[in-house]
Amino acid sequence: MRRSTADGWYVPVAIGADAVGMALPTAVAFSVDGAARPVHQAVVIAVVWVLVGLAARRYAPSTWDEGAPAGPVVRDWLVLLGALAVLRAVSGLGDPPAAVLAALCPSLAVTVLCRKAIHSRILAVRRHARGLRRVLVIGEAGVVDAVVGQLAERTDHGYVVVGACVLGEGDVLSGVPVSARLRVGTPTAVDEDAGHVAEAAEVLGADLVFVATDRHMCGDRLRRLSWALHDRGRRLMVLPGVVEVARRRVRITSAAGLTLLDISPPARRGLPALLKAVTDRAGSLVLLLVLAPLFALLAFAVRMTSPGPVLYRQTRVGRNGTPFPMWKFRTMVVDADRMKGDLAAANEHDGHMFKLRRDPRVTSAGRFLRRYSLDELPQLANVLLGHMSLVGPRPPLPEEVARYDQVEMRRLSVKPGLTGVWQVSGRSDLSWHETVSLDLRYVDNWSWAWDMAVMARTVRAVLDGRGAY
Repeated sequence: MRRSTADGWYVPVAIGADAVGMALPTAVAFSVDGAARPVHQAVVIAVVWVLVGLAARRYAPSTWDEGAPAGPVVRDWLVLLGALAVLRAVSGLGDPPAAVLAALCPSLAVTVLCRKAIHSRILAVRRHARGLRRVLVIGEAGVVDAVVGQLAERTDHGYVVVGACVLGEGDVLSGVPVSARLRVGTPTAVDEDAGHVAEAAEVLGADLVFVATDRHMCGDRLRRLSWALHDRGRRLMVLPGVVEVARRRVRITSAAGLTLLDISPPARRGLPALLKAVTDRAGSLVLLLVLAPLFALLAFAVRMTSPGPVLYRQTRVGRNGTPFPMWKFRTMVVDADRMKGDLAAANEHDGHMFKLRRDPRVTSAGRFLRRYSLDELPQLANVLLGHMSLVGPRPPLPEEVARYDQVEMRRLSVKPGLTGVWQVSGRSDLSWHETVSLDLRYVDNWSWAWDMAVMARTVRAVLDGRGAY
């Protein structure tokens, strides 16, 4: 089977970075501490660390699309500590546990940074359509189009569809070449699948096969197709039809020979929700105190450049459709709301939001505030009062919510955020469909670690200023 371009560099680089990232800081820490044979100990620890990663499949291609979260690294690090404790108990290797722990702490930080750097490089390669795994899709025509469209929307994955084997006679509208037509409803169809799919995969140079299950492709037929592909060295991935579910929420189990996907519900209560609430209140309070001088400076700029109040109060819709008053530094002229109807025809956004790149209502100071999102800072008071969260979907207007469909209403399942995935992914430059997709992905899959990552990315997005108008 042909190896994808990504396989050629990622695995050795990832293993090498893990080994060096663990060994070098550990050796330095041991040397400073005066430990015996610091280099030997560091090498042993690095080897054990790589073995832990291999056992946990951290270098497998299936992990490339998950980003570089710190959670798995911390879990592996704890396993490493346990493994070293066992080695020391068996052979007397190393220093007392406290010294080992102190030496390994900097290595944990270095390893996390190395993995994030490698993942950033992977994303950069994918954005230029390199290092991708070639995929052959099997399914009905409409399903093939849906898979192609879903993959085409984003570049944070490692797959490119090169062909399809279509069940039935439907038309494929996405432009993907149809390599074979698989018959449905006939006893001999199962026996013909292997030859058609194997030939198509060989001709297209496919690395793996995606199979979308339905009433025609399931049970014994899917089982026998998997035998045929595996016997020919081809990998098979089954698409269960579930979208936008983080891998950490999925657990594979079985019962009576059936393979089951156990999908845990989104975190709405318990310790994760408590941690988020504490972070919101404490973080907003600290930021309000630290940024107080900046608030005074911005308030002065607003007042001196345009007549009217410093703050603008607007009703927004929060969690479960509850309205609340939201505050911003005023960036428009006082009668801006009355002028909105006259500008409705010039709306440049394709969804329910109203956006103009050069809105004539925006003041001179307002353009600067909007570009760097400084007008949003008073919303820290909303976070402190519990109306909003530091991270969440964009807080919508009541007139926008009135036009929501059932899917869009799910954005209101959590508190809106001062920042969010939408804000750090392009803001107003995104289409309405992209905005909703990003928000729904967050609503269903949020975690405290993801919130921290979004807040870190917010600093870069604010300084960049793209999509802010």
